[in-house]
Amino acid sequence: MSLLRTQQLSKFFTDPVRFQALKDINLEISHGEFAAIIGASGSGKSTLLYVLSTLDTNYEGAIFFEDENLSLMSKNKLAELRNEKIGFVFQFHYLLSEFTVLENVMLPALKLGKYDEETLQEKAITKLKMLGLEDQALKKANKLSGGQQQRVAIARALINDPVIIFGDEPTGNLDSKNTETVFNIFKQLKEEFNQTILVVTHDMDFANKTGKIIKLHDGELVNGK
Repeated sequence: MSLLRTQQLSKFFTDPVRFQALKDINLEISHGEFAAIIGASGSGKSTLLYVLSTLDTNYEGAIFFEDENLSLMSKNKLAELRNEKIGFVFQFHYLLSEFTVLENVMLPALKLGKYDEETLQEKAITKLKMLGLEDQALKKANKLSGGQQQRVAIARALINDPVIIFGDEPTGNLDSKNTETVFNIFKQLKEEFNQTILVVTHDMDFANKTGKIIKLHDGELVNGK
C-alpha cells in the first residue's frame, strides 16, 4: 500500500531569479520501504525531501500522505501530522547540549502532549535501549561522541512512533564505522518494525544497500517511482 505519493510535483525558487528545482516528479513510497534519494549536488535531493516531509509547503502538483492530499491541509493540520507521524534525522544531530540524553529524546513527545511524563520516560528509555544507549540516558548530550549523538537523534525521531522517518544526509558527519552503525539501525527498524525510511545521501555504498534508489538529475526523476 502506498504511504506517500506525488503527482506532477514541481518546485520553483524565485530569489534571485525564477528557477525550477523540481520538475514534474511522480513517485511512490510504500509502507515499510527503505529508500534513498541520490543525485549530484544541486540536483534537488534535499528540496524534494523537505517538500515531501511538509517542511516546505510551497510547491505545485500534489502530495498524498496515506491518501490525504497535503495541499488541502491547514498549517495546523500539517503541524499535527508532522508531530505525530513524521520523524526527522538530519546531518547535524541538533541535540540540546544543556539537556540530558533522556530529555532530548523526550522533547518531541512532550510537544505532542499525549502521554504523562512517567510514560514518556519509559518510552524514551525503550528507544535508547534499542540503540544501545540506555546507559547514557542521564549524561548531558554534549558528553557523547558524534556517533552516539546521532544515535540519540534517531531515538528522538522514533519517540512518537512515526509512520515515516526522513533523513537528510544522516551519516554525512560520521566516519565509516558509525555510518555502518546508523545504516544497520535503519535496516533493523525496517525489518523488525516495518518502519518506512526515506534518506537523502551522497554515500553510494549506503544507498545501494537500501531497498530502493530514487535518482534525481537537475530536478528530474531519472529512475525510481
